[in-house]
Amino acid sequence: MSVTSNLKRCTRCNLPETYETIEYDDQGVCNICRGAEHKKDVIDWAQRKKLLDALVEKHRGKSTYDCIVPFSGGKDSTFQLYYLMTEYKLKPLVVRFNHGFMRQTIQDNNLRTFKKLGVDVLEFTPNWKVVKRLMLESFSRKTDFCWHCHTGIYSYPLRVALMYKIPLVFWGEPQSEITAYYDYLNDEIEYEDDKKFNMLRTLGITAEDMHGMIDRPDAPVDKRDLIPYTFPDVAELKALRYCSVPLGTFIPWDYTKNTEIIKRELGWQPDELEGVPTEINGHGEKIECFMQGTRDYIKFLKRGYSRVSQINAFHVRAGRTDPLEADRINRQFDGRKPPSLDVFLEYVGLTEAEFNKIIGPMVIPPHQPDFQNMPMADKTWDFDDWYREDNRKKS
Repeated sequence: MSVTSNLKRCTRCNLPETYETIEYDDQGVCNICRGAEHKKDVIDWAQRKKLLDALVEKHRGKSTYDCIVPFSGGKDSTFQLYYLMTEYKLKPLVVRFNHGFMRQTIQDNNLRTFKKLGVDVLEFTPNWKVVKRLMLESFSRKTDFCWHCHTGIYSYPLRVALMYKIPLVFWGEPQSEITAYYDYLNDEIEYEDDKKFNMLRTLGITAEDMHGMIDRPDAPVDKRDLIPYTFPDVAELKALRYCSVPLGTFIPWDYTKNTEIIKRELGWQPDELEGVPTEINGHGEKIECFMQGTRDYIKFLKRGYSRVSQINAFHVRAGRTDPLEADRINRQFDGRKPPSLDVFLEYVGLTEAEFNKIIGPMVIPPHQPDFQNMPMADKTWDFDDWYREDNRKKS
């Protein structure tokens, strides 16, 4: 068993006290669960849908494309694209920021989706040499190597919006599904704006700051290479009268139901996810990135929970599993060391001892990880096909 037992946990969904933004009421139920109750019982989704109808009609036919749909190929972006095209018959521009770790199942899903729906697609892949340095810098400073992905995914589509003069941008799930930075309890419409970008996407490091961190006299980085990770000029966006919103702020977001729809209508296929038993991940959570297992492992080392606990928390809130069964699975699978860790260490040139040393000071009490005795996760079927590049120093 890898789950730590000394953490206070939600009496319903089992999420621990180290979960970001979590609070518990006098019954021991967390604010994320209470938000899910509010979402189900209080929010007037029919009225929200009318707001969505009006928003779509306001922008229909006014630009080269009706809207932009940022697209990873995962379950959420695939559903949002399907929904907008079938429910509203929109003409979207699909914008894909390629973070560098796309898996073959996702590539195959994307091909089917694009052909079945009939869409124009614009894909951007950033400079790999710069990406590696961004990964190392953000991991060393924040123990999160995904800075380039989080900033690029949310800034680049808005830059495309300015290029093509398309003011409407639709994202997928709202943050209210995940944390309490934004929540259903306030009954507010979410926006993907500069405020959310700076609070949630940048780790507190601007692109300008990041350039100063990775640019060295012996290995210079062109400042223009950081543009894809820079939020566009807000004045220009306001002049465009942009509206950047999650679709899930207007319609009730249900991961499992959404995935069943795209499986049936588009032939979308889920995949294995490192360290996660397939029986709880039939909806294909986080399968688009082969570095996801390492990201989840870092979370476990720091906070004492990982992807298994998060998925089971969703299932408990949706009434699809029992809290006791979820806890049993969490204890068996959460926190297993992923084979992708070796791939990550090769990319950024670290040893596992150096990796653990960086994480140590960032562990959130009262969690105490046992770095030396973490059980291993199984390799996924496609592990041997992932791009390898060993940048570790040779002795």
